Amino acid sequence: MNEASNQPIVTVSGLEKRFRALVVLDQIDFSMRADEAVGIVGPNGAGKTTFLSVLVGAHAPTSGTITFAGEDVTHLPAAERSRRGIIRTHQIPRPFGGMTVFENVFVAAANGGSFAREEAYDRASESLRLCGMFHLANRRAETLGLLDRKRLELARALGTNPKLLLLDEIGGGLTDGEANELVGTIRELRHRGIAIVWIEHIVHILLQIADRLICMDAGRIIADGDPETVMKTPAVVEAYLGGSVE
Repeated sequence: MNEASNQPIVTVSGLEKRFRALVVLDQIDFSMRADEAVGIVGPNGAGKTTFLSVLVGAHAPTSGTITFAGEDVTHLPAAERSRRGIIRTHQIPRPFGGMTVFENVFVAAANGGSFAREEAYDRASESLRLCGMFHLANRRAETLGLLDRKRLELARALGTNPKLLLLDEIGGGLTDGEANELVGTIRELRHRGIAIVWIEHIVHILLQIADRLICMDAGRIIADGDPETVMKTPAVVEAYLGGSVE
């Protein structure tokens, strides 16, 4: 491991998010290295998706700080964070239905990644190949099934050249077999040096990628560490699994 990979790519301190009287994130402290893949589990309403929304800049925190690649990005807008390499996928893909698969990824590379036309073209082509979508490049996005929409969502994110990729239940709605098809692609992203934070309810899929696991409940991190240890933590079993893990 080199010295750079030992340094945190993102650090969150005292992060709080309130919607009026509702506390959704409650004093979150979190950091991760550039070579890590961190999984997040927790019951519905735990604050997982809001956490990603605050990291990517879709929601402003009520208090706390976010540092990315050594710089304070707490108050930067989402577009600027995207240009710096913080990219998110959504649980429900919403591609530009009237555009082709290639055009969707090209637009992401040109706008989210701020690449010039020729480089955006190359980024889009490479991303589609990596996600197994290049043979569908000329298909209209509105004709795709759910699995291919998920692949396109991932390809659009890759087109921006992310340094930190936030995956929000990318396996949601898929069969176990379909979700497993995404694992190889996501594993390749790790080999390419992309830091990954992945929220997922299909835990056994998540554990194929994550080398560290976090469990959230009621806006707090209640466990953080080795995945096997976290999954056996009594507080996690009570809050998330609803019983024994045996």
